[in-house]
Amino acid sequence: MREKILYGLGLVGMGLLAWNLYKIAFDLPHQANVAAYQIVYFHVPAAITAFTGFFVALVASGLYLATGALKYDAFAAGVTEVAVAFASVNLATGMIWARYAWGIWWAWDARLTSMLACWLIYAGYLILRRAIDEPTQRARLSAFLSIFGCVDVGFVYKSIEWFRTQHPAPVLSIRQGGGMGPGMESPIYWNWLAMLCIASLLVIVRMRQEDVSREIDSLRRMAHSY
Repeated sequence: MREKILYGLGLVGMGLLAWNLYKIAFDLPHQANVAAYQIVYFHVPAAITAFTGFFVALVASGLYLATGALKYDAFAAGVTEVAVAFASVNLATGMIWARYAWGIWWAWDARLTSMLACWLIYAGYLILRRAIDEPTQRARLSAFLSIFGCVDVGFVYKSIEWFRTQHPAPVLSIRQGGGMGPGMESPIYWNWLAMLCIASLLVIVRMRQEDVSREIDSLRRMAHSY
């Protein structure tokens, strides 16, 4: 059953991405057919997918702290690892967009700086998990760092409203002051759905690896007890 879910998510995700690439390249209005604008259709969904993953990891971390069940810690770790990958895509595409739009690869404004700080926090989360072998201590510290990281996620989300710097205003109509031309916004949501499918597939694969890791931890504890 799990194999069918994996194949299904992969097919849906890749199918949506292919369809969206066609729509972005050929069906959008003429003003959207420039590379600097088209990057937005991957930059924004990657950010939303990453933030979705970080908040899912926050919930799982809270459940671990409430119950002490390591399965929630393992799930939080798997989701966070995938979310960091999409956050990396967001940063990379943002830098490419900046090179087209501003003539520079980076600007230390509030949105970019806070997003970089967010990436560093969660990269530190992954490093922390590699550095600590004891499962309970690792899970507890990881949970606290996940909670702290979500504070910065909220700051990243609101930064372009709190600080008017070089980064553009919101592009989505669901946010105050945002909005795109007719027919130009929907591909963002379809790409988000495609990325969610791919992210879900990667989390399932990652959870398989975590199952093996927990078995190794269990064997290690048994070995230390003798």
